[in-house]
Amino acid sequence: MKIRLIISFALFSFLAFSQNNKEIDSILLTAKSQNNDSLKLSIYNQAGFSYIFSDAKRARQIIDSGLKMALDLKYDFAYTQLTNTKGILMDVSGKSDSANFYFTKALELGKKHNFKILQIRSINNLGMYNWNRGEFKKAQDYFFKALEMNDVYGDEQSSAKYLNNIGLIYQEMNIVDKALEYHLKSYEIRKKHNLLKEEVASLNNIGICLKDLGRYDEAMAKYEEGLKKGLESGNLIDHYRILENIASLQDELGNLDLAIEYYKKALQKRDNMPKDEKGDLIILGKLAGIYNRLGKPVDALKYINKSEEVLVKYPHYLNYADDLLVNAAESYYRLNNNDKGRDYILRFVKLKDSIFSQENANAIADFEVKYETEKKEKQILVHRAELAEKELVIQQRNYQFFGLLGVVTLLGLLGYMLFNQQKLKNKQLKKESELKEALVKIETQNKLQEQRLRISRDLHDNIGAQLTFIISSLDNLKYGFDIKNQDLTSKLSGISSFTRDTIYELRDTIWAMNKNEISFEDLQTRISNFIEKADIASKHIKFEFAFDKDVNSSMTFTSINGMNIYRIIQEAINNAIKYADATKISVFIHKKEKAIEIEIVDDGKGFDIKNIELGNGINNMKKRADEIDAKFSISSKQNKGTTIKIAI
Repeated sequence: MKIRLIISFALFSFLAFSQNNKEIDSILLTAKSQNNDSLKLSIYNQAGFSYIFSDAKRARQIIDSGLKMALDLKYDFAYTQLTNTKGILMDVSGKSDSANFYFTKALELGKKHNFKILQIRSINNLGMYNWNRGEFKKAQDYFFKALEMNDVYGDEQSSAKYLNNIGLIYQEMNIVDKALEYHLKSYEIRKKHNLLKEEVASLNNIGICLKDLGRYDEAMAKYEEGLKKGLESGNLIDHYRILENIASLQDELGNLDLAIEYYKKALQKRDNMPKDEKGDLIILGKLAGIYNRLGKPVDALKYINKSEEVLVKYPHYLNYADDLLVNAAESYYRLNNNDKGRDYILRFVKLKDSIFSQENANAIADFEVKYETEKKEKQILVHRAELAEKELVIQQRNYQFFGLLGVVTLLGLLGYMLFNQQKLKNKQLKKESELKEALVKIETQNKLQEQRLRISRDLHDNIGAQLTFIISSLDNLKYGFDIKNQDLTSKLSGISSFTRDTIYELRDTIWAMNKNEISFEDLQTRISNFIEKADIASKHIKFEFAFDKDVNSSMTFTSINGMNIYRIIQEAINNAIKYADATKISVFIHKKEKAIEIEIVDDGKGFDIKNIELGNGINNMKKRADEIDAKFSISSKQNKGTTIKIAI
């Protein structure tokens, strides 16, 4: 029994590290003569996996043979394991839908037969599948599930892989501090268990995070350590990735010749290594950008053309091609091919605007549904009016008949009947008048809705796209030309920042226009989002936002009033950031008897209200308060901060 275990381990070790296909085929022949079905199927799984990165067709033959064998032998564990491996083959081959099918099937089989370890692997692979498609949130959910299950059913060594994947998704989401935290945890586990190949990947990821945090010397030290361990362990995949990241670091430091040298080394992978089209696409875009900065657009186009070949084969990698599109536009503009340059700029704008466009499209769709509903309600009211009119005519005829009968029988009832008839006519006129007023009101509301919808579309489709194009053009001017004049550079940055602020203002305006009324919860969410953005942009200032629990969260404002309240708070915070030298800015919402009171408080340098001329910002806040019949007050003392209150 001991001898069999030693042989099994030797076979698996050989398969895991062998790069010679003939040697793998030789092991497969040996496996066919094995009496141990479990060992035989495990070898098929390992051999199929080994071929995935060098000969996909051969890998599929081996995996399918193993699946048939496992099915015939009714060996559920091996069948589930091989199904998961086939998903990896499909993912590497670019057949993402098939990959998702086999990973999901392997997970279902793992649950059915209670194979916890195979469930964890399938969940992790579903995370990888979603990551490759740019679905970062879904990928992160799968990786956390894999980590949680591994903590219960797996081992510490395996947890390093899931910690590493979680860190990578945080990098994709640009949450660098959290990414570094998880990569360090993963690295400590790998170092503890002497997993040298995996240590190389961790050192690479740690270096990336340190670079993004501006800790360049520490990043370079980690990269150099990773290069050394990569060669020692034979982990050439991460070795080449580190070369790419060193190039990026040198690029960021302005060492362009070194950056080109390292990027080219990163592209020159060995023939027996797996392809990484997504990584190559990013490198090609970076090289194009560097050659543009060096004034060599013709050289840049060589790499742009190679990138387009990758995008034709893998169109879903377009999410990673934003730098490429901008650099391609710059190259063609430099070569006076304005049509081509404009095409790439439009592709870039379309890519960047896709999320906002989707959100706005959903809002407009909701708005159209509401409009169609109101249109149907109008038709129902018209129909009811016609029925009421017919009923009144019938009722009038009945009364006339009974009136004539009354004249014949009792002349004394004539006066009473005439009075009733006049009373009914008055009611009829009153009903007709009310119906006409209701119809006019509905028609007016519909026209207003149509105008809002048209203006909202025009703002987004025309002005929003044009502002985004201006930002892209300004960025191209800054990075595409060697501008020595600092004043001009500063002016361009100011215009770019102003244009971005204008886009945010435009989105706020569209948000208000798409609503007949704004709830307190909507306003609270909008204020919170603005304060979060201000907090990110002003790291030296602490922000606080709080409101009393007894504030009625179901209250609503008109869209104009809600927007004015939001603009007053926005203006007050911006003034405090720009002029107060504050370390803390707070926004409080209180309930005061029948009023709602909003306070914006800063601990800045303050000013003497009596001896200072109030600027446009404060005057604008007062005007907005007057428009919504709110009380506005401002109090300030030198070195004791400023408080702005509005009572609604």
